[in-house]
Amino acid sequence: MSSSINDNFTVDLAGSWRLTSPHSDHSLSMSLPGDVHTALHAEGLIPDPYFGRNEEVVQWVAKQDWELTRSFTLDDAGGDWYLDIDYLDTVASVYVNDALVLEGNNCFQRYRPDVSKALKTGENTIRIVLHSSIATGAALQAKQPFYIPYSTGNSPIPNGNMLRKPQCHFGWDWNIAIAPLGLYGTIALKKLEIARIENVVTQQIHNDDGSVDLKVTVALFAKGTGIAQLYFSLDDERVRLDVGVNAGETSITHVFHVDKPRLWWPAGNGEQALYALSVETSFETVTRQIGLRTVELMTDEDEAGSRFALKVNGREIFARGANWIPADALFSRSKPELTEDLLQSAAAANMNVIRVWGGGFYEHDWFYDTCDRLGLMVWQDFMFACNLYPSTGDFLENVEAEVDYQVRRLATHPSIVLWCGDNELVGALTWFEESRRDRDRYLVSYDRLNRTIEKAMKKALPDAIWWPSSPASGYLNFGDAWHADGSGDMHYWSVWHENKSFDNYRTVRPRFCSEFGFQSYTSLPVIKTYADAKDMNIASPVMELHQKNAGGNERIAGTMFRYFRFPKDFPNFVYLSQVQQGLAIKTAVEYWRSLKPHCMGTIYWQLNDTWPVASWSSLDYGGRWKVMHYLVRRFFQPVSVAAIPSEDNKTIRFSLVNDTNADITADISVSLLKLDGERVPLTTAHAVCTPDAAITALSIDADQVPADCLLAWRFTASNGMGGEGHYVHGTYKALELQPAGLTVLREETTENGTVELTVTAKGLALFVMIESEVEGRYSDNAFDLAAGESRRIVFTPASPLTGGMPDFRIYDLETSQSVAGQSTN
Repeated sequence: MSSSINDNFTVDLAGSWRLTSPHSDHSLSMSLPGDVHTALHAEGLIPDPYFGRNEEVVQWVAKQDWELTRSFTLDDAGGDWYLDIDYLDTVASVYVNDALVLEGNNCFQRYRPDVSKALKTGENTIRIVLHSSIATGAALQAKQPFYIPYSTGNSPIPNGNMLRKPQCHFGWDWNIAIAPLGLYGTIALKKLEIARIENVVTQQIHNDDGSVDLKVTVALFAKGTGIAQLYFSLDDERVRLDVGVNAGETSITHVFHVDKPRLWWPAGNGEQALYALSVETSFETVTRQIGLRTVELMTDEDEAGSRFALKVNGREIFARGANWIPADALFSRSKPELTEDLLQSAAAANMNVIRVWGGGFYEHDWFYDTCDRLGLMVWQDFMFACNLYPSTGDFLENVEAEVDYQVRRLATHPSIVLWCGDNELVGALTWFEESRRDRDRYLVSYDRLNRTIEKAMKKALPDAIWWPSSPASGYLNFGDAWHADGSGDMHYWSVWHENKSFDNYRTVRPRFCSEFGFQSYTSLPVIKTYADAKDMNIASPVMELHQKNAGGNERIAGTMFRYFRFPKDFPNFVYLSQVQQGLAIKTAVEYWRSLKPHCMGTIYWQLNDTWPVASWSSLDYGGRWKVMHYLVRRFFQPVSVAAIPSEDNKTIRFSLVNDTNADITADISVSLLKLDGERVPLTTAHAVCTPDAAITALSIDADQVPADCLLAWRFTASNGMGGEGHYVHGTYKALELQPAGLTVLREETTENGTVELTVTAKGLALFVMIESEVEGRYSDNAFDLAAGESRRIVFTPASPLTGGMPDFRIYDLETSQSVAGQSTN
């Protein structure tokens, strides 16, 4: 999605500004778009907030106001001029030549104030005063008719719920708490000639004969009456309309008929066909990429409750994906190409859906453009999360304008399949003493907000799919969707937050699980970017500061005691934490996929990190794949096989899942894997699975697996997919593992810059993990080898190698364990 305007009518104000503060004598250059913390760090005025315990020493930045100024020249100030501003974070006063032209209070709105009277021919100045969100939040809370609680566990910086600003800016149980401020989008001065384009919205009518009518509605804004030349283009078809406009907003609609449409499909289900749509005036061009598709949310009732399934182009799609949080805690450290890399990693791990969680941003256009191209369906939350919120008239009016703008801005993206009112606000009603004591008052307040969002969304985009909250058991259902699994979408957190076993995932049967997760430490090369050698201990103050979930480090360690022998040193502690994270999520996903079509979606928490921190992410800050992400690629494969024990642990069934639209046959060979690495064939099966189904391919008695053996399998499917896995009937700590005798043969780099490695095992090697300080991706990782087996791995560095061959570390389960005679950290 893009927009351009004739250069004779625009002054781009992005670039270098002067940053000062009335509360200090700092004066420095700052680039817009950008954030204040990054500018101060670049000038050496604050340390890197992400390093060590520096979060604690940069708290002063958000407690004061900051001013941004620059000058620009106009050859002729005559005519109608306006400022075009978006992603202004958050409470800000904008002055042109010392005349106040804008009071902004919503990071999620676009502002287009008329500045004609403030301009002059020649040199002009523009000044943006960014007010402290901390001070403003406190002042707004004091004005409320009754106290509005916020999640103190998530937000050490108070009253963020008073502001229309990313809620995770005030901290979260995975985010740094520094309340950044700045401007992250457009800042330009534009001249209004006849009319400007406010938004472009499309509606698709899919006819019985297979053709599609694409209804394109353009909103034009004018200061007075006039005639505007308007051009509509869809691929090679171009139409000109001369339209009359009046003062204010005028809507014009044109319908394109597509006789034989190429449909847009989610990844793995068909082509991501995109059409180029453009709307032009004589002064401006707006372009969109259009995907033609139908979407339905199936919520029909059944014996268990009611379903929750996405249907695209008439076909139900099992949703395989992860939750998205902002790409970085500080905007200046993010880039479109880094965001694209994270989304590419999602697609590479066989995902077809991303949930944009409600405590961050409505993302920039490039995010959704990438999802359109990759076939990643987007579950889009509105930006409300885990707090209670005001329902005063001014707040709701602000929200209404936000929803109207964002829905119209994003309306044309085929990837966006669902709009959700909020994240966990219904549950939040039970989290605070005030709302428990006076539930009716706070429930009515929540309902006002939720209905305001819904009405504004449906007014802006009547055909959009609305879901009231996540989790929710249904429309106007205010029950507990954390533990009730019969209807709607579910957030299941008992394994992490209640410290239940991984097996506990098999006690629930979600219709769609949109949040569940387990933590691990970020990878050792990333830890080295924020911690010194002396801090490489999970109980050190630095490591504890980079763990934002209360009790998180103890839970990671306690889980290790439950399943594994304790690791021998800090690097292996980090490695093992990632192994157990992957096993936790694998346990949940494999079981819930086997329940298909009862369950039709698993979206784990979370894909990415905003800074280097212990968290639930499968990708490190910076985009490295953790152990879990390599496992995700396997257990999210459209055709997969998993070993699932019965509730009484007496049998083990092999589930064959087929998410494709064709029949699949699979050949499965099952063996016993002895602790010396020998494979002993046990049984085979030839199974047939119909499209979009899950079956039990075979079952075996658990007593066929001796205590000193693992169950292992390999499968090949008729569509070319295949894989392997192992299952331990008990705990890994009970296994008397023997040395794997791993060797790594490194070959010289190839012409395209990759490094080829051959890993060979003399004995049994489980969860073999290769790691390097050099960023890059491995063709496979976290894999198993039996005795005498080898695996060829290709390492593709993120950037061309300099300084010779990287050093590679190799981990496996046996060598990670602490044993007598080995040194420990």
